[in-house]
Amino acid sequence: MKFVDEAVIDVAAGHGGAGCVSFRREKFIPFGGPNGGDGGRGGSVWAVADRNINTLIDYRYARRHEAANGEPGRGADQFGAAGADIELRMPVGTIVTDLDAGTVLVELLEHGQRALLAKGGDGGFGNLHFKSSTNRSPRQKTPGWPGEARKVRLELRVLADVGLLGMPNAGKSTLVAAVSNARPKIADYPFTTLYPRLGVVRLGPERSFVIADIPGLIEGASEGAGLGHQFLRHLQRTRLLLHLVDAAPLDEDTDPVAQVRAITAELKKYDPTLAAKPRWLVFNKIDMVPAAERERLIAGWVRRLRWKGPVFAISALAREGLQPLLEQAYAHVAAERKAAPEPDIRFAPDDGQQEGS
Repeated sequence: MKFVDEAVIDVAAGHGGAGCVSFRREKFIPFGGPNGGDGGRGGSVWAVADRNINTLIDYRYARRHEAANGEPGRGADQFGAAGADIELRMPVGTIVTDLDAGTVLVELLEHGQRALLAKGGDGGFGNLHFKSSTNRSPRQKTPGWPGEARKVRLELRVLADVGLLGMPNAGKSTLVAAVSNARPKIADYPFTTLYPRLGVVRLGPERSFVIADIPGLIEGASEGAGLGHQFLRHLQRTRLLLHLVDAAPLDEDTDPVAQVRAITAELKKYDPTLAAKPRWLVFNKIDMVPAAERERLIAGWVRRLRWKGPVFAISALAREGLQPLLEQAYAHVAAERKAAPEPDIRFAPDDGQQEGS
């Protein structure tokens, strides 16, 4: 299943049915009077958040969604049937924007949340509606009202507590696989991760958080280098960023400090608010650095960066140093949840049940 996090679709509600002009005509009832019914209401288009859906791929190929029109009124006091509503099921975390007006219609943040995208038109009035003591044989009727139609953009931003960022091959996918049941693709070439993957980190009963892995960034991502920075939107709802740094790059000319500065610059170019989020430095692959040199190397990098925040040294592959990192990350997330609670139901994480391609 291909991961799709953006789509543009057209939604159109149904038109209301027209009213009817009719008169009651039965034997022995010479003055039956009007009996034309009103038209039925047109169907509406609703967006529904569904935690069992992970991508917007269905809307990449189905671009137009129309609700049914209402039926016209009939004689014998019969009103037309209303058109059926349609529900567009979307992942939790989807933002729906009206393209023409440029306004956000809804953010789907809870499973089962429903939002009206296009309202169906009301049915027209039949001549039964116009009868009165002075107008006993009305021949007026009105057509149905048109339903709303608009072009909307769907944008998925995953709901995760902790987001990982860093250069390609910094070990982000390996870390997600080590601390959760998610099984992202892991290889020794750049840009192995092509779309965001989520995993649930469980530290104990009622002690868990969701972690997000996104494709790696490189310098110039804002200009489209590498995979660009389109996936950074998936970190905008996180409470904490873990900046992974390769402590043992294969190329001796690669400077971890320069990599950290490049990623920081790309964050600021994309969104200063995202760059201002709490961010911790995590030096990965320390199992490939001689034990006698680890402390000296990391201290030198931190000093050159003038880093004031928390710093961790881990090996995701060897499962070294993970527990202190996870415990402190959970403590930070728990404190943030208490200060600014959000819905507990989140975007369905990848626990190894589905495989992407």
